[in-house]
Amino acid sequence: MWPKLRIGVLIGCLVTCLSAGADEPPLAAAMRRGLVGKPAESRRLSSAQFEREQRAAVEKSDAIMRRALQEPGLLAQYEAMRERYDADDNRIFRLVFAQYLSWFQTWVGDYDGARASFSLAQAAQPDDAPSPSTSGFRPVAAGDAILELTRDRKAVFFNESHSAPQTRTLMLELLAGLRAQGFNYFAAETLSVAATGTLERGYPVTSSGFYANEPIYGEMVRSALRLGYHVIAYDAEESDSGARERAGAQALYDQVFKRDPTARLVVNAGFSHIQKSGAHLGGKSMAENFRALSGIDPLSVEQTMMIEHPHTADDHPYYRAAVAAAHPDAPFVYVNETHGVWTLKPGRYDVSVFFPPQVRVDGRPDWLALGGRRQAHVVSDADCLQRLPCLIEAQYATESDDAVAADRVVLETPAHRRLYLFPGNYRLRALDRAGQPIDTRDLHIDATAP
Repeated sequence: MWPKLRIGVLIGCLVTCLSAGADEPPLAAAMRRGLVGKPAESRRLSSAQFEREQRAAVEKSDAIMRRALQEPGLLAQYEAMRERYDADDNRIFRLVFAQYLSWFQTWVGDYDGARASFSLAQAAQPDDAPSPSTSGFRPVAAGDAILELTRDRKAVFFNESHSAPQTRTLMLELLAGLRAQGFNYFAAETLSVAATGTLERGYPVTSSGFYANEPIYGEMVRSALRLGYHVIAYDAEESDSGARERAGAQALYDQVFKRDPTARLVVNAGFSHIQKSGAHLGGKSMAENFRALSGIDPLSVEQTMMIEHPHTADDHPYYRAAVAAAHPDAPFVYVNETHGVWTLKPGRYDVSVFFPPQVRVDGRPDWLALGGRRQAHVVSDADCLQRLPCLIEAQYATESDDAVAADRVVLETPAHRRLYLFPGNYRLRALDRAGQPIDTRDLHIDATAP
């Protein structure tokens, strides 16, 4: 179970992700920026009434999530969240609660569902840089370009969208290359300070951190541990955003550079925590606080703005033009002849990453193959002995039952789905709604499989 205070911090994500004003509630900020439309039923409300409605929706969402987390199995938790969403037609509540639901959808491997539930439209903004296609830039593989940029850096900060785990895939890809360059500390926003002892096993478990229960995030933490990084928790359990940003920066400095001035640090954080300048909830972001405190200028890698949305109209105009011209099958960035790298928000972030549009295969996105490093293994209702709904998960054979799964899918009707797995040995488990095994068997994924 996740610590009580840790869940409380998640409420702040709504504000951190959406808002640019100190006390502006999340939906108001999103609508002001053109990210979402104002619900029709709320147009009769005053600003003060609308703010109260939003805050009430956040409190209600948090209470529902807490109750759902008391359910005995992950499938039951997910179904409890979805049922509450479907049962309430209040538009303000649904806009807020959809983000909460999306987290559970990522945990059970329903990435399309998560993307549909919560996806911030990326409208063009006055502070956007000129389009890279008209500024002398050309697309190159993101991994190679970023490793070139990090050669002489003491710290590199990556951001992510908690509801779009595709934004975690490049981070996972780069951990080995960064380790080879000498980076030796890995800090993840999701990790709980109280639960860091669980990582002594060499892999994450469900109590290690809130978002870490998602399989790609789990692989990120697992990979960092295997590569020999010192894996640390840094995010502060503060309800006030400004205090949280300052405390997070202080924790990074105290745990890493204060103890080891020669250290090199990789950080994974959500959305605008990694911006290096500009308004951040009326104060300074974690990255800006960190730079002022340590004197270290981190490379800031923005990964949440140039992604595909469920509705094409929600994509940034630059994104649509870039993918139409480049036809990418992997993350990419733009560089010019003088080795400059393009960023959508100059001064805030150092580089913007573009993620390719996804293709669905057997109901799941193709990016789960991680560029061919993971193999597809087809499962069906037969693996559940036709007892539906059921959650099918693959766990590493050497890890305990409470380890974060390598991949998961939910089957509610007879169907085929693909699990994506690195070569190796696994324990394939089919679980019922209460988290009890329906069937368990050994599974080997061969490195030479097509």
